[in-house]
Amino acid sequence: MLAMTAAALIALLITTWLTPKVKEWAVHRGVVDHPEARRINKTPLPRAGGIAIFIGFLIAAVLAITARQLSSGKHDWTFSIFGVLVAVTAAALLGLIDDLYDLPAKWQALALIGLGLLLFLMGVRIEGVSNPFTPINGSYNPTVNWHPIGLATSIFLTIVWVFTVVKTVDAIDGVDGLAAGVCAISAATLALMSAQLHPSDGPTLQKYDGPTLALLASAIVGACIGFLRHNHHPARIIMGTVGAWVLGTALAAISILGAFKVATAVSVIVPILVLGVPIFDYVHVVTRRVLARAPLTRADKRHLHHLLLARGWSQTQVTYFLYGLTLLLCLSAYALFQIMRAH
Repeated sequence: MLAMTAAALIALLITTWLTPKVKEWAVHRGVVDHPEARRINKTPLPRAGGIAIFIGFLIAAVLAITARQLSSGKHDWTFSIFGVLVAVTAAALLGLIDDLYDLPAKWQALALIGLGLLLFLMGVRIEGVSNPFTPINGSYNPTVNWHPIGLATSIFLTIVWVFTVVKTVDAIDGVDGLAAGVCAISAATLALMSAQLHPSDGPTLQKYDGPTLALLASAIVGACIGFLRHNHHPARIIMGTVGAWVLGTALAAISILGAFKVATAVSVIVPILVLGVPIFDYVHVVTRRVLARAPLTRADKRHLHHLLLARGWSQTQVTYFLYGLTLLLCLSAYALFQIMRAH
C-alpha cells in the first residue's frame, strides 16, 4: 500500500506542476478547442493537457516499479509490463498528432487498432474465457473453469477491448473534470483488485503482475487527480485526445493483465462494471446513431452528459452525478471480485 501511495503521489505532483506549462505551450502552438455546436465550452480552451497526464504517469510508474524491484529483488519488469508503457507512449504520440492535426475518423480507428495489436504483440492479450457454471466443491478450479482461446480470437478480442475502452474514455471527455474523475475512480478500483491478485486466481496470471499492475493503476489515479486541479469546472485546460488515449490504453491494458485473467465468473463482468459509465454511454450513443441512420463517426450531442445538460443540470451536477454512478458500479465490481475469490 505504501508503494501504491507513493506512485500516486509522484504522479499527482508531477502532473499538477506540469499542466500549466503544457497549457502555455498549447496556447502558443494554437492547440485550442474553439466554441462550436457540438462543444459546451463558451470560450476557447487549450487542449492536449493529457501530455501532463502521460508524463506524470510514466515517471511515477517507472520510478515505482524500479524501486520495488530493487528493494525486493523480484522481477517486476516483465515483458508485458514494459509493453503497457510502450503502448501508452504510442497512444500519447498518436493522440498528440490528432490534437495537432485533427485526424479523420478512419485514421483514428486505424491508430486504435494498431494500439490493440501492439499490446497483443507485447504479451498483453485476452487469452481465454472462464466458465462460471462448473463449480467444484463450491469453488472455482482454474484448470476446469478456464478455457484458452485461439490466436485469431485472442487478437480480435484484445483489439476490440482496447478500441472500446479508449473510445469510451474519449467520448466522455465532454464536461469539465468528467473523464479524469471517472478514470481516477476506475483506476483506484483496479489498483485495489490488482494488489490482491495471485497466480492461483488464474492459470495465465504472472507471479509479479498483480502488485506491479497496482502500481500502474495508482500512477493513473495520481495523474488524474493532479490534472483535475486544472480541469475541474471551470476548466482552464482539457486533456484532449492525447489524454483520453493514454488513460484508455492504460486502463484497457491493466484490466487485460488483471481482472480478465481471473478464472471465475467475474473475469468479464468486473472490468465492464469498473468502466461501466463510459461503456454504457458509448453503447447508448452508437445505438441511437444506428437507429437514426446517422454516421457512426459524426460527433453529436447524444452523450449522457449532453442529455443531462439539456435537462437543465449544471456541469458540476452532471460531473458529480456520474462520479457517483461510477463509484457505485466500481464498488459493485469490487464486491463481486471479493466474493468470487473467496469461493
